[in-house]
Amino acid sequence: MKGQEWYQADDVAEEYDDKRFSQGGQLIDRREKRAVLEAIEPLEDRRVLEIACGTGRFTTMIADRGADVVGLDISAAMLQQGRKKARAAGVSDRLEFLRGDAGRLPFPDDHFDTVVAMRFFHLADDPEAFLSEMRRVSSDQIVFDTFNRYSARSVYNWALPMGSRLYSKSEVSVLLAKTDLTLVDVEDDFIAPYGLYRSIPNVLASPIRSVDRVIGRSTVGDHLASVSYWNTRVR
Repeated sequence: MKGQEWYQADDVAEEYDDKRFSQGGQLIDRREKRAVLEAIEPLEDRRVLEIACGTGRFTTMIADRGADVVGLDISAAMLQQGRKKARAAGVSDRLEFLRGDAGRLPFPDDHFDTVVAMRFFHLADDPEAFLSEMRRVSSDQIVFDTFNRYSARSVYNWALPMGSRLYSKSEVSVLLAKTDLTLVDVEDDFIAPYGLYRSIPNVLASPIRSVDRVIGRSTVGDHLASVSYWNTRVR
């Protein structure tokens, strides 16, 4: 996996949220959280696993809404940031962080109701194997996102510290069929790439986002969207 050493560095973890979800990146953060909540709520008393949980953006939010959550990540430094976030939010009693490998999940079959994997599949060396492992530990639902092949992200993908595996809709459909998952819904978004939003102040990013949403609702937007949010059910 490209960039693994970079991702696990202490200084990267400390600056991760500020670099990605400040300025115009706030718009990305809000949209991703809305996509996750719309897919998995209601959450009261559900058991949720987040894979590649990073600094706990989603795990903390999910725990705050009543779920019992486990966040798993390969980076000890990222997990440490997540624990700080959970303590600050007062949800440490509903949230456990574990260091582990998504390819060998340390849980029995059907252990969780829902498995969430955001910002993960673009890094997966073997997406079918990872999705199969998520399917094994989920009794009900798997939610994830992918970056899309026919989008602006393909222009600068090579320059990213961890790279990206880009997907077409047909590739993801094949993955779902192979792992016995049924598609409930898929939403496409962000014609303008994430890097643009993160590099400019929110006051400039907001009008760009408004135009982005208008284009995204068109037929052209369906083909040019940078990201897709997938909501699937276990068969």
